[in-house]
Amino acid sequence: MAADCTKVAAGVWTARSARDGLDKSITLPPDEIFRNLENAKSFAIDIGGSLTKLAYYSTVQHKVAKVRSFDHYGRGHDDEPLYEISVQEEITARLHFVKFENAYIETCLDFIKAHLVNTETKVIKATGGGAHKFKNLIEKKLGLKVDKEDEMTCLIKGCNFVLRNIPHEAFVYVKHAEPEFRFQTTHPDIFPYLLVNIGSGVSIVRVESEDQFERIGGSSIGGGTFWGLGALLTQTKRFDELLQLASRGQHTNVDMLVRDIYGGAYESFGLTGDLIASSFGKSATTDKEFTKEDMAKSLLHMISNDIGQLACLYAKLHNLSRVYFGGFFIRGHPVTMHTITYSINYFTKGEVQALFLRHEGYLGAIGAFLKGAEEDSKHLFQYPNQYSWGENYAGSSGLMSSSPEVHPMQRTRSGTFDMLEMDRLDRQLVNLPLLHDASSYVPDTVDLTEDAMAREYWLSCFEDALDGVKQRENDVALKHFQKVVRNLDSLSMEERQFALVKGLLAGNVFDWGAKAVSDVLETNSAFGFEEAMKRLQARPWLVDAYNDWIERLKGPPHKCALFFVDNSGIDIILGVFPFVRELLSKGTEVILASNSGPALNDVTCCELTIVTERIAAMDSVIRTALEKDKLLLVQSGSSSPCLDLSRLDKGLATVVWERKTDLVIIEGMGRAIHTNYYAALRCESLKLAVIKNAWLAERLGGNIFSVVFKYEMAPK
Repeated sequence: MAADCTKVAAGVWTARSARDGLDKSITLPPDEIFRNLENAKSFAIDIGGSLTKLAYYSTVQHKVAKVRSFDHYGRGHDDEPLYEISVQEEITARLHFVKFENAYIETCLDFIKAHLVNTETKVIKATGGGAHKFKNLIEKKLGLKVDKEDEMTCLIKGCNFVLRNIPHEAFVYVKHAEPEFRFQTTHPDIFPYLLVNIGSGVSIVRVESEDQFERIGGSSIGGGTFWGLGALLTQTKRFDELLQLASRGQHTNVDMLVRDIYGGAYESFGLTGDLIASSFGKSATTDKEFTKEDMAKSLLHMISNDIGQLACLYAKLHNLSRVYFGGFFIRGHPVTMHTITYSINYFTKGEVQALFLRHEGYLGAIGAFLKGAEEDSKHLFQYPNQYSWGENYAGSSGLMSSSPEVHPMQRTRSGTFDMLEMDRLDRQLVNLPLLHDASSYVPDTVDLTEDAMAREYWLSCFEDALDGVKQRENDVALKHFQKVVRNLDSLSMEERQFALVKGLLAGNVFDWGAKAVSDVLETNSAFGFEEAMKRLQARPWLVDAYNDWIERLKGPPHKCALFFVDNSGIDIILGVFPFVRELLSKGTEVILASNSGPALNDVTCCELTIVTERIAAMDSVIRTALEKDKLLLVQSGSSSPCLDLSRLDKGLATVVWERKTDLVIIEGMGRAIHTNYYAALRCESLKLAVIKNAWLAERLGGNIFSVVFKYEMAPK
């Protein structure tokens, strides 16, 4: 699912996988960490006080199935299979990011050297406080020159990269909620924002653009302060152990609260009784020993509140609403994220949220790598921002925890990832230019990170999804296409419009990803188009704007319609194409947008080309529209059963704008209901689907095969 699945992958599936997993970046041997080293082209390294983060670029060769297109409008014999699939080798670009403890740096460098067969790499970009300390070791072990880069520049470059390329990179942390991590939709324009980097001290940076940023403030009271004072107070020298103590402590035993001074709230100033009036205030007036846990918790609150107030003041001073927190003080620790979040909520009265980054631990390494790529004119990775990148979930770890509250070998939940792989996409992804307000667009109708019932339901649906039978269904549908068209042409205008809409809905019934439909198809292989029409809900439909649509058709034809199609087989051939044919007959140009890659039984752009050729061979309206460039087949840039209108192929966005598109049609449960049901567009839109699972039907107040037909006029 476009946005839903992103959230599932980011916040649910990976968390579930992680529950039984280990912190792979630390406990597993190096050969489990470093993948595709034999094809590595260049490296960058970020060495902090305790962790080393390594970034490298490689090429990956894998097999893909290519679907052969016929030479001219399907001039194959009737007994020829619709698809002729050949398996070919394809090379793609991949970025790898891994981290390990500095204690293992020699072992890891030895492994990299032993498996690094590429001799083109001469320089390794390095950043971080430890880059100077380990410079000689790296040069000796790898035989590469270490080129040190400015730490803050690398940090900002890395932050921009993940915000631009990873949907729902940012999240808010809500303690005791289910789930704790609530992922945010990344705005199309990520600038400006405030980055609060909490290392030994605190740096507060205003980021204006890709290369424009300014350190506008900071503080000497940061993570090093917590560590140093904590060590003095508790005799605990390890940072994670201090956090473990803090997580078990009760700060009210040490801190002086407003109620300790006034006996309750100070109402005239709006101060609640449980507000901290003086950090460590009780230690001066109470004659008793304080526990290490309570002192660590009090110290954590004191420093977090100080940082939170500073961040809020700078955000207000510079009129910034997006504030991201990162640095070794954060590192995905629930206890630190909670204290920062509480502080931000208090000082801004909830107007600003504390945002954290899933991959903040890799920002410096990513930035150093990007610096190297930009400087290397021979580098295949050069000009990284000309491409879009996607997270490879199979090669990325889940929500592994670095939480000190559990044994390191049993870490289960945190906000940061320990391994990350990203694949370069063949296309640049951009917003649909017809979105009414791209900055506020949220594709998800149901937020799976917040709706536990919905999340569990959809996870089970994906686990139980059946393989498609595209070949058989396409062949059957093509044989019935001409008969369907003849029947439509014999009807009056109003009868034909209703039949076209019913056909579109009936075609959408055929979804092998929906269990209710797959059960019917498995038990009745002869179940066909006419039977599907009979299964449809009678009017009035669950959502019924059909009368408004018919009234609109009495006016001037649309200039250009963008149609996001759904399933292959009967859906596209007997449902979509007759509808498209009618639009073309009225003089409306049509852009058919289909998946770039496969998802369940959704039709892909490659498959749609073949289907269109076959139909064009049978129908002069379709053939003429293709020849005169009135019917365009364009890939959407998606490989999901849902649709994220903020991540579409740039070529599609360009065509939509150039053709002055004034109608958007979104078909199918995934695209029109699970996502985009509430999406506001600057032009007319049709959102239609047949409800094919009981849970969603019940949630919407309908039944299986209920119909949603939502027509929305262009805003005035």
